[in-house]
Amino acid sequence: MKALGLLGNAFVGVCHPASLFLMIAGVAVGIIFGSIPGLSASMAVALFLPLTFSMTPSMGMNTLVAVYIGGISGGLISAILLNMPGTASSIATTFDGHPMAKNGEAMKALGLGIVFSALGSIFSFIILTFCAPSLADIALKFTPAENFGICFFALTMVAILSSGNMIRGLLAGMLGLMFTQIGMAPIDGTARFTFGSSNLMAGFDTLPTLIGIFAISDILVTAEKMGSGKLETIPIKKVKGFGFGMKEFVYHLPNFLRSALIGTGIGILPGIGGSTSGMLAYVTAKNMSKRADEFGKGCPDGIVATESANNATIGGAMIPLLVLGIPGDGVTAMMLGGFLIHGLSAGPLLFVKNADVVYGIFAACMVCAVIMLVVEWTCIKGFVQVLKVPKHILLPLILVLCCVGAYATNNRIFDVQSILLFGIVGYIYHKFRLPTTPFVLCFLIGEMLETYLRRGIMQYKSFGAFFARPIFDVFFLVAIGVLVWSLLKEYKAYAAKKKA
Repeated sequence: MKALGLLGNAFVGVCHPASLFLMIAGVAVGIIFGSIPGLSASMAVALFLPLTFSMTPSMGMNTLVAVYIGGISGGLISAILLNMPGTASSIATTFDGHPMAKNGEAMKALGLGIVFSALGSIFSFIILTFCAPSLADIALKFTPAENFGICFFALTMVAILSSGNMIRGLLAGMLGLMFTQIGMAPIDGTARFTFGSSNLMAGFDTLPTLIGIFAISDILVTAEKMGSGKLETIPIKKVKGFGFGMKEFVYHLPNFLRSALIGTGIGILPGIGGSTSGMLAYVTAKNMSKRADEFGKGCPDGIVATESANNATIGGAMIPLLVLGIPGDGVTAMMLGGFLIHGLSAGPLLFVKNADVVYGIFAACMVCAVIMLVVEWTCIKGFVQVLKVPKHILLPLILVLCCVGAYATNNRIFDVQSILLFGIVGYIYHKFRLPTTPFVLCFLIGEMLETYLRRGIMQYKSFGAFFARPIFDVFFLVAIGVLVWSLLKEYKAYAAKKKA
């Protein structure tokens, strides 16, 4: 009852006109940063951090939360309309979002993404409000061995993503793993495959790589079609409301709940992030869907899964930050700096000494999710007008934005060169009909997989000791089961095709 009273008082404080104005501004700026590739949510939070110096602790932290929520959700706009993930969390949204836009369903795709990203956020915030301490205790039981088990399980999802063409999918995934080996090795810092170049010492950054694979390769493919006169005009079908009715909403609820749980669970574990949760939710949705063949061709289920998961990761990532003082991702690391600026110490004592600030954050999270929904829905008709811009004008603008975003990531001209390199890689994948999804998944997971493996072996002295950890055993057995099931499914499909 005390918690409900504190939450009620927090809602009253959050709804103060000055606080509401700052949160609306924060959400709007976050959406803008999230929708431009390279200008991530962490950059937006870093930009707003100095502006909170003169604010009260509650108002300052609520503003940072607003920017965070807007930044993660904003990535779906460019992912759907331009096939460019605005943030790493929106990678999987491109898989079905852009095909839907090409089919004339851009407004419906945006509507689905906006609604379920808001619902995913609210779902995780409810869990954050009422279950944070208990879930933080569970997160403490995850050692490098358990995190390695999760990454290994995620890596086996390549088998499902490659369904129907296992050899091409595995080849694409192996190339993704190869690129993660370039640069300084985790833990011991040994230089690998740098060929004497200082630029390669840090390896390839995630955002420039994704911008290259998705955006630059798409520009090259589109330019080729323009040169041959085969470029088709993208229609825009008008819709009412968000583009779907109550019947379709009810149909998506099981997918939403499953994906939101995945997102919240992954968010609780520090260092894994929204990009992994979105990919896992997408693959799980494809595996459990009755229309798995439609995934990658414009299936609404894919958008619901990834947007529910990556936004639910926000609430999950806030749990270790508030309860343990451990940031769950890059953005919450910035927010930890916000706590220090205002003289607050994130951790168990925060709930005792500054309960008003904590419950103010809980209330602000839920209010900001609603603000995000309203702002994006209000602008949805304006977003789709991007598709009407002539390609000979739009493509150069996108290329410039990609270069600016890549450079802004680390202030390195090498990252601009990287997007061109991976743009060519993506173009080659397109020409040889290699799927980019396994490449992206393996590139995202590869470094984490190696890091947790090395940390676990250092902690337990041998890989065999991992199997004494029950949580690791569960993930390992499920991963092996997924591999065996996928191989059997592929063999049966091959046998049936050969027999026919």
